[in-house]
Amino acid sequence: MSVTITVAQVAQYTSNLQIKYQQEGSVLRPFVRLEPQTGRYHYFDLLAPTAAVKNVGRHADTPLVDSQHERRRAEMNDYDWADLIDDQDRVRILINPEGAYVSNAVNAMGRAIDISLIEAFDANSINGESGATSTAFPAGNEIGGTGIPMSVDLLRQAGKFFDDGNVPSMDRHIMLAPEQKQRLLAETEVTSSDFNTVKALVRGEIDTFMGFMFHHMDPALVTLSGTERTIFAWHKRAMGLAMGMELKTDVGPRRDKRNSMQVYVTGVHGAVRIEDAGVLRIIADEA
Repeated sequence: MSVTITVAQVAQYTSNLQIKYQQEGSVLRPFVRLEPQTGRYHYFDLLAPTAAVKNVGRHADTPLVDSQHERRRAEMNDYDWADLIDDQDRVRILINPEGAYVSNAVNAMGRAIDISLIEAFDANSINGESGATSTAFPAGNEIGGTGIPMSVDLLRQAGKFFDDGNVPSMDRHIMLAPEQKQRLLAETEVTSSDFNTVKALVRGEIDTFMGFMFHHMDPALVTLSGTERTIFAWHKRAMGLAMGMELKTDVGPRRDKRNSMQVYVTGVHGAVRIEDAGVLRIIADEA
């Protein structure tokens, strides 16, 4: 028996490249006001409420109502993702990782959209015809705080906040990190069909309760300061996402990198809070 046969052995690797667990793409994108855009800025236009005028006599002059227009501006930002695969890498790992790289990149770009939206929830909003003024997040648009965990009571407060602002009951949303989901699942009112006719608990996942649709977020994307997690509830039309360019992928050789194969993904988007009354900041203590 040859003692040198080990020279001919090749280290074996799996034939499939598995992507590690992660939030796959954007969770929030389908639940905000989405508009296409070409240019540096995108403006979301609003029309303020008006009041009807009572007719006080026959043949009276037609009253004119001065409709108030408002707009808020989203600034477009470019996002890129790229990685190289050398020919020598292909020889050593015996697999083609291009598809997995593309999927990994698309997931990262989707999370970038969520990060932009999360940052825009309580950031200053740029207003006016030319974006000359700035509106800070209202101090009154916040509930919870130190020592207050996520609970059904907080959901009631959130619902009342939107009711007071005449926010439509449809298309109300709320984000949860894992700790907030577990806190809610522990409460009888969430898991009991006596309180929740739409079955909030399905295979351990809260879907809809008290008029809110729940969206489970990667906790790394949702701010944690000490033991306090900042999450948001919002109405779909209260947040704007402008897509300057949908994701584009390109896989091809880089001549300047010894013909290494480059996986490249790019996109352009911007986010802004459109209506203050439709966004609520919730501070949930996880202690």
